[in-house]
Amino acid sequence: MTNKKRAPLNVAVVGATGVVGATLLSILEERQFPIDQLYLLASARSVGETLDFKGKAHWVENVAHFDFKQTKLCFFCASNEVSAEFAPKAAAAGNIVIDKSSYFRYYPDVPLVVPEVNSETLVECRLKNIIASPNCSTIPIAMVLKPIHDLAKISRINIATYQSVSGTGKEAVSELVEQTGHLLNGMPIKTKVYPQQIAFNVLPHIDDFLENGYTKEEMKMVWELQKIFKDNTIAVNPTAVRVPVFYGHSAALHIETKKKITAEDATALLTHAPGIKFHHGKYPYPTPVQDAAGKDDVYVGRIREDISCENGLNLWVVGDNVRKGAALNAVQIAECLMEKELC
Repeated sequence: MTNKKRAPLNVAVVGATGVVGATLLSILEERQFPIDQLYLLASARSVGETLDFKGKAHWVENVAHFDFKQTKLCFFCASNEVSAEFAPKAAAAGNIVIDKSSYFRYYPDVPLVVPEVNSETLVECRLKNIIASPNCSTIPIAMVLKPIHDLAKISRINIATYQSVSGTGKEAVSELVEQTGHLLNGMPIKTKVYPQQIAFNVLPHIDDFLENGYTKEEMKMVWELQKIFKDNTIAVNPTAVRVPVFYGHSAALHIETKKKITAEDATALLTHAPGIKFHHGKYPYPTPVQDAAGKDDVYVGRIREDISCENGLNLWVVGDNVRKGAALNAVQIAECLMEKELC
């Protein structure tokens, strides 16, 4: 945020007891976001729990019974179903809603925002009083593509993502822990969250399969990148894979540009791009465990020219899916709203 002082807001966090909600609260505290009254909301089963914020215990309330006229800014860190039902109610009560679910992302009158990439679209938020935050894989990819697209115009992207289990939530993290322990002790395992064993395995299956053979998670990257860059001619060919990593998503990007860009050019661009750290050294690549987990930045390495394509470029990208891929992006959107005096 800038140093310009803004009046503190009454803020609600919907889905406060989840992985993303808890991370969002810690980031709001770390970044000293100006809050007057804070309301923590969740489903009925979480009512009565308490969460700490700035050394003070806050009770979790039932979102179904909350009066959104008490607040001016609402973070939604819950399911599509919760956002579909309650985000419009919050917006109608005069709130700006920042929604992490996928429910509103493809509405033409709802801006889909990564602050480092397209913060100028925030002015459109007043159409519905709702702002969508992109998928946790789309955000770091868009940040890396932005300076390259500005310089050389991207025509095609092949993407393979390697996504951690925290992207599915608390139960998925627990399932990986339990399966790993059982396998190491020669015990049978159970599958509940994922359709097949995730421990010591990889699953090229995230979300439901669609009629075209791609999963919904894969198509999210197509739809979202085209919307963020306002260019439906960018061809996106994705494969999304779930891997037995707790936190941090990775992506191998193979891009084709209309104008030739060298690996040196791309390295120079990304070294100075906001929110990105170029990884170099003995091992010229970042990893989710050692570099990205718990960090705000997106890490990029292994930048090299494609030996099979004249205008091709390859990159390796890693980011914390819960932090930058979800919670931090939402907080940065709120900070931009305040800087632009939209909230």
